[in-house]
Amino acid sequence: MIRKLLPFALIVLLFSCNNNSTPDIDTSLPVSRPNNIPPPEPITFTVDSVYPHDPKAFTQGLQFYKGKLYEGTGEPKISSLRIVDIKTGTPEKKYVIPDPTIFGEGITIFKNKIYQLTWQNHKIFVYNLDDIMHPIATYNWSLEGWGLTNDGNNLIISDGSSKLYYVRPDEASKQMRTIKILTVADNTGELDSLNELEYIDGYVFANRWYNNHIIKIDTSNGHAVGIMDLTGLLHQYDPNDQVGDEAVLNGIAYDSTTKKLYITGKDWPKLFEVKLNNP
Repeated sequence: MIRKLLPFALIVLLFSCNNNSTPDIDTSLPVSRPNNIPPPEPITFTVDSVYPHDPKAFTQGLQFYKGKLYEGTGEPKISSLRIVDIKTGTPEKKYVIPDPTIFGEGITIFKNKIYQLTWQNHKIFVYNLDDIMHPIATYNWSLEGWGLTNDGNNLIISDGSSKLYYVRPDEASKQMRTIKILTVADNTGELDSLNELEYIDGYVFANRWYNNHIIKIDTSNGHAVGIMDLTGLLHQYDPNDQVGDEAVLNGIAYDSTTKKLYITGKDWPKLFEVKLNNP
């Protein structure tokens, strides 16, 4: 009886081994997808100075321009645009958006005007540099707004995905005309949650939401070529900080004169002046 059943058992065993419905690996594990992109190189840095930062400023955008620090903050009812004294953290000028439903996001200075994104309101506000106390124009943006910078010719917008949108304002229609879309990836695949952005010498530096890294993106192909690890930065210089879970790294401003970065986070009590050792 055993001999008669053996061929049948062998057939069942072979079938089971080739049946994809019962794989012998854990399919819940992430799968590496080689894409011929080299891993990003670590970017080391030195903290030159630490300044106070408003711990109630939910930082969404940061821009250094002609000796002044501009900051856009979020959250309903208190979203704002500010000009901040770097050394004290105190706003020299502050405009609170009166519409309580607006959630402010990234900012950039483009062609002598300040542009400010909104998160899910599908609006981009425009201000004069010399008067931030009221918008002079409003543009429509169909996607979510997260980060904003520019390369001198185009605005560059992130929407929380792995995409960077190159757009130009169309004054007649008050829409943003898309010029190109860049997908950001490294050797592990596409990098999503792109947030606050800063354009520096042909590269885009980007925060990733809920991530302690800033990535350096080659704008010719979208490849992440560098990475800054800022894990523990705030705690190192403020061991008693009591920031909440939403108080994540977010805010990059570049001073092209000194070649230094200003870095902070949402509701962080500190602003860091950083020099890149291998930019």
